[in-house]
Amino acid sequence: MSETEVSEEGTGSSENADGDAGPTDPGDRIVSLDVLRGFALLGILVINIWLFALPTVGTLNPTLYGDMSGINYAAWFVSHVFFEQKFVTLFTFLFGAGMVLFMETKERKGQPARRLHFRRTFWLLVIGLGHAYLLWYGDILVAYALCGFLLVFVRRWRPRRLLVLGLFMFALPATLYLLGGVGYTVADAETQSEIEDTVLEGFGAEAVEAEKAVFQGDWLGQVEFRAPIVLGLQTFGFAVESFWLFGGLMVIGMSLYKQGVLSNERSTRFYRRLFVGGAVPGLALILTGVWYRHAVDWDTVQVLLLARQFNHWGSLLLGLAYVAGIMLVCRYAAGRVTDTLSAVGRTAFSNYLLQTVIATSIFYGHGLGLFGTLERAELLVVVVLIWAVQVPLSVFWLDRFRFGPVEWLWRTLTYGERQPMRKE
Repeated sequence: MSETEVSEEGTGSSENADGDAGPTDPGDRIVSLDVLRGFALLGILVINIWLFALPTVGTLNPTLYGDMSGINYAAWFVSHVFFEQKFVTLFTFLFGAGMVLFMETKERKGQPARRLHFRRTFWLLVIGLGHAYLLWYGDILVAYALCGFLLVFVRRWRPRRLLVLGLFMFALPATLYLLGGVGYTVADAETQSEIEDTVLEGFGAEAVEAEKAVFQGDWLGQVEFRAPIVLGLQTFGFAVESFWLFGGLMVIGMSLYKQGVLSNERSTRFYRRLFVGGAVPGLALILTGVWYRHAVDWDTVQVLLLARQFNHWGSLLLGLAYVAGIMLVCRYAAGRVTDTLSAVGRTAFSNYLLQTVIATSIFYGHGLGLFGTLERAELLVVVVLIWAVQVPLSVFWLDRFRFGPVEWLWRTLTYGERQPMRKE
């Protein structure tokens, strides 16, 4: 995630032909959700590539690692303005919507909806733990699973109530950062220096070289280095930030689904208004945040505590504009592009893990060992190359099989019986 909606359930509502327990047939899916999911899956890599390829300090403040001039600044600018936090927002909307859809579908079929939900969420957690500890610390699956265990209980709420709850949750971590930033700006010079030392602790030149050595080294060394980071993110980090951020977006996604926004059921006029109403103020906020970073001369504490406020709220608005744009494309420009994005979306779980396998093979020591060696513009080239593998592979796979390989495994574990894989 690190930033993916990986809904195990098909995004349709029809029963299987025999009415037995099992996933929705691929032919009964809501296409707009698959297209939006594919769009989000591809876009999320533009930001995740930083986490795969750069030392941690370079992801916190891009001026602290690597070149930030010319084409590399342009690469950061485009990535930050149009991608950073926008696509994880879409993914998380979809995960929340997927929970509601899954439960509604199972209840309509007379199946044990809650039991199946908890079973599928348990297996998502297991896969996420393996992904996080064995492959990559930027995993989002564990946070999604933990939120899924907790937030399923609000799925019956009315859309307006869900929206209020989601916005409240989404605002909490931003408020904490804002209060910290205000406290920093009004503090005396000595206190500010102490805060800076605390924030940057462990990110000095020596620590950066040590991190590079680890990820350019062998796999066991990576696992040992990664384990305490992952544990912190999944415990304290989840309780303080991830639950509220992702959980809030999931609840907003539930509300959007119940209002027919994500399933392309609203009027064209509504989507046009949503597109403009999200894009204009969203971009204004995000660009103001870019200006603020320059105004404070990229002071790390202010970048982390205050500048992020603009992107936090701007990303929510721009994410809604992306939703509206995709709905309009599905409505009036359906064709090869939407079919291709739909294929990527239907195999999102497999593609999310495939992105990790490919990227770690490029940047980590058990592969090419390029960690910390490429500039940001070069990383965007890597993103395009990974897309060039994933997009045709998704289409090729679904021409022959009903589900992606990981989707098939997840379905089989959820329903406790082997699911059909090949198309008849």
